[in-house]
Amino acid sequence: MRSGLALYQALRSIDVSEDKATAVVDALETEMQTQLATKADLADIKADLARLEVKLTIRMGVMLSAAVGVLLAAMKFMH
Repeated sequence: MRSGLALYQALRSIDVSEDKATAVVDALETEMQTQLATKADLADIKADLARLEVKLTIRMGVMLSAAVGVLLAAMKFMH
């Protein structure tokens, strides 16, 4: 990892010991591997959002149809 090398060199340039600089770089790399999203993770999220969008559209359509039906029924009973 290039950023790891740059961080290591920056730490060494300010007189951080080699062991501590290596420990910081290793900790950062471990954290990045476990916490950052990958392209595959983002693709999964995008697919999930697309499915949710379809579900929401269907629910809104059903709710709108039901509301129109109730309104038409109420208007029929009023006359």
